[in-house]
Amino acid sequence: MMSIGTPLLWGLFTVFVLVALAIDFFAMRQQGAHRVSMKEAGIWSLIWVLVSFAFVGWLWWYLGGLDGNEQANVKALEFITGYLVEKALAVDNIFVFLMVFTFFAVPPEYQKRVLMIGILGAIVLRAILILVGAWLVAQFHWILYIFGAFLLFTGIKMWWAAGQEPDLDNNPALRFIRSRFKISPNYDGEKFFTMHNGAKMATPLLVVVAMIGIVDLIFAVDSIPAIFAITTDPFIVLTSNVFAILGLRAMYFLLAGMKERFHLLSYGLAIVLVLIGTKMLLIDIYKIPVAWSLAATATVLVATMILSLVIPPKDGKAGGGAYPFGAKKGEDGDR
Repeated sequence: MMSIGTPLLWGLFTVFVLVALAIDFFAMRQQGAHRVSMKEAGIWSLIWVLVSFAFVGWLWWYLGGLDGNEQANVKALEFITGYLVEKALAVDNIFVFLMVFTFFAVPPEYQKRVLMIGILGAIVLRAILILVGAWLVAQFHWILYIFGAFLLFTGIKMWWAAGQEPDLDNNPALRFIRSRFKISPNYDGEKFFTMHNGAKMATPLLVVVAMIGIVDLIFAVDSIPAIFAITTDPFIVLTSNVFAILGLRAMYFLLAGMKERFHLLSYGLAIVLVLIGTKMLLIDIYKIPVAWSLAATATVLVATMILSLVIPPKDGKAGGGAYPFGAKKGEDGDR
């Protein structure tokens, strides 16, 4: 499989990600547990977007974009399209995170650490799945048709499920955790284990981390085939994915309060998945230009966001039943 990924590029990218994560961890440690404001989330979201475009700008320059190198233009466009698709799909991911946090009544000041751990897990998980996917595509070209059919199915399923709250209380993973582990009824700060009635138990925060990890896995399975429809270059696939994920925590706090405002966005994401799946199924008949994919994705997302502001949502109550382990919101456990 052809790839622009040289040892130098892979090395520089790896160093950049490690430095970015180190800075993020340092900032989080210095701030401690606190409620993230919209201003802080907005600033960090803007920083991650600017960093992502700075990277693709540097990549374009490195590949010879200033000299009119066609490959530089194509790879830069592939990165931007893949980044936009992954960012769009991450919005749906964020709304599910919100439902998990609401269901478990996670205090806002503890959510930041959970999301940081979730981002680390997502990066490792997606790196593995992307490398495996790239190998499969290189060995078995027909697997692109399976990816395309899967995206088509997922898009249709997302359309029909749009507007419905997932039933977390009957989630098989949560039921398994409840039946196998002793869970304390209360939070104990940001700790994952605590003492309760003389026994060491996992705190609900550990269960939340496990559930976020499962959500990451589910969305990785959905989103990775989508990026392979844009490009099969492993370097572009991985870098666009990782840069989209790096800003996930800040974007969560920025969008957490906007779920109802953009209530039609799930329909837009469903349309995007159907379009991308169709593009992949037609790959050997007609190769749809990446620029068209970028334009279609941006148009659909902007249109559904505008329609969400124009068309009021149907009356309904937000999900989030009784606290699953008997604790009250914001209540700390036994110290």
